[in-house]
Parts: sequence; structure tokens; C-alpha cells
Amino acid sequence: MSPMAPHSAPRPPAPGPAGLTVGFDLDMTLIDSRPGIHAAYRALSAETGVRIDADLAVTRLGPPLEQELAHWFPDERIREMADRYREMYPVHAIGPTPAMSGAHEAVASVQGLGGRAIVVTAKHEPNAELHLAHLGIEPDATIGWLWAEAKAEALREHGASVYVGDHTGDVRGARLAGALSVAVPTGPCDADELRAAGADVVLEDLTAFPAWLRSFSAGSFSAGSGSGRPYSADDRLDPA
Repeated sequence: MSPMAPHSAPRPPAPGPAGLTVGFDLDMTLIDSRPGIHAAYRALSAETGVRIDADLAVTRLGPPLEQELAHWFPDERIREMADRYREMYPVHAIGPTPAMSGAHEAVASVQGLGGRAIVVTAKHEPNAELHLAHLGIEPDATIGWLWAEAKAEALREHGASVYVGDHTGDVRGARLAGALSVAVPTGPCDADELRAAGADVVLEDLTAFPAWLRSFSAGSFSAGSGSGRPYSADDRLDPA
């Protein structure tokens, strides 16, 4: 499926707090999964004897695991290696992985307004849940195995009006779902890439999210007004 043109998706009005559902990506949005994934790739490489450049692999997080494994294994081994990686993952990757700055507060800010916070990620769902439990991040639902446009399915099902992510694939998923795309350049995509993909607002990181959410839930955010530069708590946005 090709990416949607920027600003082509309809935008829902800012909901009242009781109807608010916000989706979050996981890797490089809520968690800095690089240390854990690096360790898991090194373990897989040691077990199989196949060279995997873990330093390189962690610079391109976002797409499904199988896409990365295709750089290192022949096609006929990718499914086997993906299964083995996911088996090894809890042992090697959960402990070293920290939360991103502002992650706890971002999720809590949604729930503090009476809304629902959900995680929609391409990661193997049981491993996503292990990360969240280990770090004490408590979303209302976690949905795994969805990448880019496929995330729209879960966002629509849960009635999400906002989706927060770090990758252009997250922007595409939000737009296809008719959700506001809030992007953070904390992963492999920089702010210009995220804007070009059609992000409605780009925050410097999740520490800016609670202030932005208060503006959005109060109806004082107009779509597109945050897409030209990072939003800060000092911004004063005109009503839509």
C-alpha cells in the first residue's frame, strides 16, 4: 500500500476527555529498545555463527523483524531465525531496555484526562507486553504485530483520535486511520522526514506531549499547526 498524500486524510474534531483514545508506538517512542535489540542480535549471531552487524541493525528500527533478518540470512531461513530470535529475546533484551524520556508521563497524561492509552506496535506482542510490565508503563491495551498502514486497523478498532510514533510508517498508519499524527524524532526518522510524510505535529520528544495533549483535549489545537517545527509548551495555538 502506498503512503497517503500529506493532509489528505480527514481529521476528527478534538474529543472531550471522556472519549479520548491515544495510540503510542513502542520501539523508540515509548522505549529505547536499541540496547536490548543489540544484545539479542549478538546472541543470535553467536548461536548461528552468522555475522549480524548489530550496530547497524539498531539504526533502522521500526519495520518488522523479518525485514532486518533478510539482510543477514537467506530467504529460506528467515522464518526459523525470526522464531528463534523471539524465543531468545526475553532473556537478552528486556533487562537492558530503558523507557524513553517522558514515556511514563505521556501515557499517564492520557489516563489522567479520563482517556485510554493504547500501544500499537510491530513488535511480537508478548515481548511488547514484557517490556511494558518491566518498565511499569501501563497502557489500557497492547496490540502487536502491526506495521505502518496495518496499524490503522487497530487504531480504528479502538477509536484512536491520535497516534504517536517515531517513524514515517507510524505517520502513514495514523493518516490511514483518520487519526492525528503526532511524531517524535527519537528514532531513525528526523523531524523533516516526519513532516514530509504528513505528520500533523512534531514534538521534540515525549516530554512535550502532556502539554500538547492538554491543548488538544481543550480544542485549541488546529491540525497542521504543529507540522512546521517542533511544538513546545510555550506555543499558543489558535482554536480550530
